[in-house]
Amino acid sequence: MSLRKEKAARLKVQVLEHTLKLIGKKAFDDIYVEDICEKVKISKVTFFKYFPQKEDVLLYHFRIWCLGRSVELKQKPKEGMQGVYFLLDKLSEECENHPGLMLSLIGYLSDFKRPPKPFPVKPEEKKLLFPDIEDVSGIEILSLDQMLEKFTLDAIMKKEITKTSSTRDITNLFNTIFLGSIVTAHLAQQSPLKLFFRRNLDNLMKGLG
Repeated sequence: MSLRKEKAARLKVQVLEHTLKLIGKKAFDDIYVEDICEKVKISKVTFFKYFPQKEDVLLYHFRIWCLGRSVELKQKPKEGMQGVYFLLDKLSEECENHPGLMLSLIGYLSDFKRPPKPFPVKPEEKKLLFPDIEDVSGIEILSLDQMLEKFTLDAIMKKEITKTSSTRDITNLFNTIFLGSIVTAHLAQQSPLKLFFRRNLDNLMKGLG
């Protein structure tokens, strides 16, 4: 990779890493761009060059999360409900590690003035994040919705889901369980999250199987 592209990739990755360290279990609103810039040792002008608004770090984080799952699934493929539960467990782990960040992400995605869009991740960033994965730059990043839709179709083909409904409708149900569980767990102070998330999905499957 060129020196310029490597420098840009390293800066974006460092912004994400230091944001995660700063936020811990706090809300995203509790940290400021100045705090991130101080840790990364960059100016606010440089920060906004790569992240036009602070909330874009949320989108970048979730895009990288999806990249991580895409890498894992390429190494150890899964099908049907096994894949759905895999994604659910990974999401619950992320919520345990960064609850404030994930709740802030839900809030950001829910703001009708800021339509969700995939945040770009360049090949150089993929190589920095996963240096030991061969041809990582060529791995397609599937969104959570895309991964769920693929696994839903698998589950229907394998007759793990027998209820007559469209793949899209069932995928939307899974998305509702995934994202809704984040908010409900916070409101009801549920713990551990993995068991709570799985119980919600188990109950849904009783009506789909």
